[in-house]
Amino acid sequence: MRSVTGRLMLLDTASLYFRAYFGVPDSVRAPDGTPVNAVRGLLDFIDRLVKDHRPTHLVACMDADWRPKWRVELIPTYKAHRVAEERTGAPDAEEVPDTLAPQVPVIESVLDAIGIARVGVADYEADDVIGTFTARAAGPVDIVTGDRDLYQLVDDGRGVRVLYPLKGVGTLQVTDEAVLREKYGVDGRGYADLALLRGDPSDGLPGVPGIGEKTAAKLLAEFGDLAGIMAAVDDPKAKLTPSQRKRLTEARPYLAVAPEVVRVAGDVPLPQVDTALPGAPRDPAGLDELAARWGLGGSLQRLLTTLSA
Repeated sequence: MRSVTGRLMLLDTASLYFRAYFGVPDSVRAPDGTPVNAVRGLLDFIDRLVKDHRPTHLVACMDADWRPKWRVELIPTYKAHRVAEERTGAPDAEEVPDTLAPQVPVIESVLDAIGIARVGVADYEADDVIGTFTARAAGPVDIVTGDRDLYQLVDDGRGVRVLYPLKGVGTLQVTDEAVLREKYGVDGRGYADLALLRGDPSDGLPGVPGIGEKTAAKLLAEFGDLAGIMAAVDDPKAKLTPSQRKRLTEARPYLAVAPEVVRVAGDVPLPQVDTALPGAPRDPAGLDELAARWGLGGSLQRLLTTLSA
């Protein structure tokens, strides 16, 4: 894939359609009565994002595997509480609301017919796809996600920021290094180490018992990174309290594998895709059929008008 030189916007698509699903009433339905609140809500989100931030390129990044086996082998609790069904030879089924699951294929079909690049890669999460597009981008990158894990990609020097929805996508926290330092005491590179030390119950990451966010930030400020902290554990002269030294020593097995789980991959084998923002639908006839069948109405029309402007 060639480097994108314009402003690239990367959507953590599942994060956004979950927000749309819970933010738009399920009384928003297709002509046959099927809820389409996530579909229409996502189209409204994309319309607002394009209007407000004017990307030249846009990719809807997908979870081809929301809980990759290689991460689970390292930390078995990884996202375990969200498994609806374990599967052999295929990604585990994730717990998804009954009326959301049928909307996901509709979302995929609509994005494809519009011509918005949609990328998922086997054995990887959307985060990893986002990380790889970001690593290869030659211009500025806006990552749109409700997942703080992606704060680790924030890089002022490269113009990489995270647009974090606070309310819908009309109110976004534009997250740069200044915001991270103010809120967490770290920059983008330090956020992954902070996250793995602190832990994250929503992802099944245990963290180091007794090391919360503030303590983790202080340790990183003192010793630089996880490697520096662990070197301090081995140095009797280093300024660690006895309890910190004990907790970090006991957590060594976890800390040996956690970085590979928590850090977003930057070397995913991406397919060749046209990431340019489409000015007109790729499949107008197919899009008309989808619009009629699912009652996409004003949500779709507003987005098409914005894309054609």
